[in-house]
Amino acid sequence: MYYDLHIHSALSPCAGDEMTPGNVCAMAALKDLGIIAVTDHNSAGNLRAFSKVCRAKGILLLPGIEVCTSEEVHVLAYFPTVSQAERMGDWCRQQLMGQKNKPDFFGRQRLLDWEDRVTGEEDALLIGALAADLNQVCGIVRALDGVPVPAHVYRSYGLMKVLGFFPPEAGFRAAEAGRDERLPEGMTALCSSDAHELGAIAEPEQKLPLKTRSAQSVLALLRDGIP
Repeated sequence: MYYDLHIHSALSPCAGDEMTPGNVCAMAALKDLGIIAVTDHNSAGNLRAFSKVCRAKGILLLPGIEVCTSEEVHVLAYFPTVSQAERMGDWCRQQLMGQKNKPDFFGRQRLLDWEDRVTGEEDALLIGALAADLNQVCGIVRALDGVPVPAHVYRSYGLMKVLGFFPPEAGFRAAEAGRDERLPEGMTALCSSDAHELGAIAEPEQKLPLKTRSAQSVLALLRDGIP
């Protein structure tokens, strides 16, 4: 199945207002993507709306969050269900440093329903770092049956950019990297868009060899690596 496992919605202050469930899912369907992950910064607030629209469009949603650790490393946290992702989102909100969003400066953080209606705005600044470090974040993700995957490892806030190495105790078997970027031997490379606007959503170029069409099957590949 063609995939894009790193897409932001209008809940992320750095994403466009057009990144609504209806628009994102319509673009994913137009591009023949079979699976997408919506991964807003430190929040799962729009995942329920996306889940409903994805089902209607015949797209598999992998519930996710892009977490910023205390080291300012970005980690994509993927989960089997929206409920587990929401529990992670609640934990992330407790770990934020208490800063409030300034919409005129950082951008609005819109909560949406499945019909793209704005139901509210998140007031906590979601793009800040958590009080929890990389090991703590990975531990919580796995305790919720999720899989942590370092995001854009050679770019800003990426693991290699910040730390310069893959900590063996983190146990990563997959990482997000560009097509020409090398990962340690035996590690599965994910090439996703990190889309903040509709036009940036991935083209149908990258596939995952899934045994079954399910979030659990995707998580197994990310947890164990592609053989």
